[in-house]
Amino acid sequence: MKFSNAYAGVVITALLAVPSLMSSPVFGAENEEGWVSLFEGKSLKGWRRVNGTASYVAVNGAIVGTTRAESPNSFLATEKSYSDFVLEFEVKQDGGPANSGVQIRSATRPDYNEGRVFGYQLDIDPSERDWSGGVYDEQRRGWLYPGSLNPMARGLYKFGEWNHYRIEAIGPSIRTWINGMPVSHVLDDVSTEGFIALQIHSIESPDQAGWRTSWRNIRIRETDEPSAALATIFVRNTIPNDVSSVEKSQGWELLWDGKTTDGWRGAYRSSFPNRGWKIENGELILQAGGAGGHIVTDELFSAFDLQLEFKLTPGSNSGIMYFVSDRYQASNNTVIGLEYQLLDDSINPDFTSGTITSTTLASLFGLIPRIAMPTNVGIGPKVGEWQHARIVVHLDNRVEHWLNGVKVLEYVRGSPDYRKRVDQTVFKVLPDFGEDGRGRILIEDHGSEVRFRSIKIRAL
Repeated sequence: MKFSNAYAGVVITALLAVPSLMSSPVFGAENEEGWVSLFEGKSLKGWRRVNGTASYVAVNGAIVGTTRAESPNSFLATEKSYSDFVLEFEVKQDGGPANSGVQIRSATRPDYNEGRVFGYQLDIDPSERDWSGGVYDEQRRGWLYPGSLNPMARGLYKFGEWNHYRIEAIGPSIRTWINGMPVSHVLDDVSTEGFIALQIHSIESPDQAGWRTSWRNIRIRETDEPSAALATIFVRNTIPNDVSSVEKSQGWELLWDGKTTDGWRGAYRSSFPNRGWKIENGELILQAGGAGGHIVTDELFSAFDLQLEFKLTPGSNSGIMYFVSDRYQASNNTVIGLEYQLLDDSINPDFTSGTITSTTLASLFGLIPRIAMPTNVGIGPKVGEWQHARIVVHLDNRVEHWLNGVKVLEYVRGSPDYRKRVDQTVFKVLPDFGEDGRGRILIEDHGSEVRFRSIKIRAL
């Protein structure tokens, strides 16, 4: 794999930094033909309540949902199912701030989780977290696109005012806008059809009863043609080893092709290990026992955006190293580089006692601990399930570690703070540790089984 244009990543990064210039559809300019109202303004004809006991009534041209004490999440669902469509509505909240949302491609079955509604939810979140427009997989995997993945979307949702949402669900692509600005973009093929539902979230105390969320001007256009709006925000693609046309336009390429060992070799070796690693069902599997050794990329990288999915086994320990330098020689299978720690935190005595150290999952090993993770479903670390790692190295040497859509640490290579930290560790004996202009990316063999897939990179 070679980057054909050394400047492509710089241009793309500039576009990603200013989505307001290029990403917004021209609402109202598209052909009005094909739009159908889902709410005729006076009754709830065509809708049915599912789960919970929150009330829904038609008032002054709006559907008004009201929280109720001791009720689980409640949903007002369409009687009809929809597959590919563009959905628009306005929403306003008069109480709270109370979390809410709109389900798409959702369902309920007696044999699944006691009939609870499950499927994609586009969040309405007026809390300080402000993840409105993010994509949550209700009663399944949790957050697919937390609002933290697109910081430019913070503040778009205005509590106490009418807000315009646009949702495009076409094929595996789900995109959202709030008040004309892009918020999230997910590629996921788990559900392709289902009902649309308006959620009233459960409440924590009786004094939160009576909070209202209102929807109006709810309309849908069934179509398999996406808008022409450029996709310049980060795309979360959950389809294994897939690089969509949208991602290709942003400069993403597979760093591992999902099938062969091309582009990789053993650390300080000329070929890929003949044992200790295997490829199966689109997964690169590091086998337990430490027989294979570390693997590195053939190619050297400088400024880049790297992402991958990994699955830990109980007690596992591994890591993703970057800026691995050829100027160090192998010694006892030791390699030198900056490390994104992969670890089952439950085996870390500091972590289990409540302390997050630089040896916990997603930390910069030996130097900087990650932040405490939110406890939301799909965000907090979880052994035995696929998790999402991301490492971003900017042109100015700023480095970011991300875990499951949340930025967990940031530092600057070569800064006074960075060098001070290095001087307090065993790395101090290594001249200019971690400050090479370019280096290889390495996956560490620490003797534990860990699985990898969807390893992608783009130059910045």
